[in-house]
Amino acid sequence: MAGSGCAVKGGCPTDYIALAIASLFFILLLARFILPFVVHKVPRTKSSGFWIPVIQVFASFNLLLSLVLSDNFLKFQRRRWWQSCYIWGVWIEGPLGFGLLMSCRIAQAFQLYYIFVRKHLPPIRSYVFLPLVLMPWLIAATFIQVMRPLNDRCHMRVHWIIPFLFLHVVYVASLVGFMAAIRHIEFRFDELRDLWQGIIVSASSIGLWVFAYLLNEIHDDISWLQVASRFLLLVMGGILVVVFFSISSSEPLLSQISLRKREPKEFETMGQALGIPDSGLLLRREPTPVIDPNEPLDKLLLNKKFRQSFMAFADSCLAGESVHFFEEVHEHGKIPVDDHVRRIYMARHIIEKYIVAGASMEVNISHRTRQEILTTSNLARPDLFNNAINELMQLVKMNLAKDYWSSMFFIKLKEEASMRATGHELEQMGWNFSPRWSSVHCADDPFHDEQFSKGSEHSSHDLDP
Repeated sequence: MAGSGCAVKGGCPTDYIALAIASLFFILLLARFILPFVVHKVPRTKSSGFWIPVIQVFASFNLLLSLVLSDNFLKFQRRRWWQSCYIWGVWIEGPLGFGLLMSCRIAQAFQLYYIFVRKHLPPIRSYVFLPLVLMPWLIAATFIQVMRPLNDRCHMRVHWIIPFLFLHVVYVASLVGFMAAIRHIEFRFDELRDLWQGIIVSASSIGLWVFAYLLNEIHDDISWLQVASRFLLLVMGGILVVVFFSISSSEPLLSQISLRKREPKEFETMGQALGIPDSGLLLRREPTPVIDPNEPLDKLLLNKKFRQSFMAFADSCLAGESVHFFEEVHEHGKIPVDDHVRRIYMARHIIEKYIVAGASMEVNISHRTRQEILTTSNLARPDLFNNAINELMQLVKMNLAKDYWSSMFFIKLKEEASMRATGHELEQMGWNFSPRWSSVHCADDPFHDEQFSKGSEHSSHDLDP
């Protein structure tokens, strides 16, 4: 009798176990999202790449909380208006929960399709596209609110379930359609894997939800079945929010950082993640150039040593965006023209970091040039950033370049160049400063004393007779 009471009113031991498991899954979800920003100090952007994962976390919390409050996991009486089944079982669980999760994944798949298949930025911004995709859920929730078909256990009859189930299936089918459209693209990160996981886990969740609902409606007199079915629903919901969460579609580099929680960052730049040769690396044996201030600045910046020295100076003046932009465009130019996927990855990274309004390192270029980049019909074209580079070089020449020639950064670079030149001349004269045994003098050889003492002992031994 006690078991029957908690099966109907809530508060069974298994209910609290399921609640604890779901809480752990949500904490894991938060860790996956927050970790790159807290541990690796990744700057927060204002683009959809940041806000769509935030909305996913919000929708995940709504889904789990609505399952707890609408499926009688906790023992309480619905006396307040905010405890109504229509608030938690319809609005929070539907449009603001599962519907919002599916809409976020469809928005990410929509972006992937336009960027990598159509090779240009999506024609509709995410903050417009997402409400449009969510609109059917809002209409369905409004209709249910008006018709009020829920019983005292927050359940609908079978003839109401069929159209509601159809809505779930349409959204999963949309994900499958986008998957079919982009499956031929050789993605460099985990976009396809995450999309497949989203399709499989969402379809499994829908199937389990329908199965549990039918069992409860057909065998509503079996207490253990009600308790077991809602236990599985909440645990499956916890699995869904963790597996369904993805940032690889919006922030591919960030997803690689977050997967290495306990290790140092393997890829600090997009160029390194894409395998661009010598990206972000400064070889010790790379010659220090002889700098002529009369040469064009864009030609001097092609040398990595000079570029890093100039970048350090620009950063010290809090005006390093233009030089960082030049370096990433230079890395973009190293990618073969026929490698469209890598060129699009790098171009999208540069656009989101430097070009879009409110970007973390937005550069000062004209509105015409900015729109020319944002509305391009081919993200893989080699001359995509040429006009922006020309404008920025003019600004740098008029401002930073004049101050750089009298700065300590340039003096240090000249001293390093002269020291290397002196060392090279000594090597040509016969002096070798490389750490080989042949160049070690006896006085500097740590084994010289030992060899000398052994040699002396051996000589005295020979002279004894």
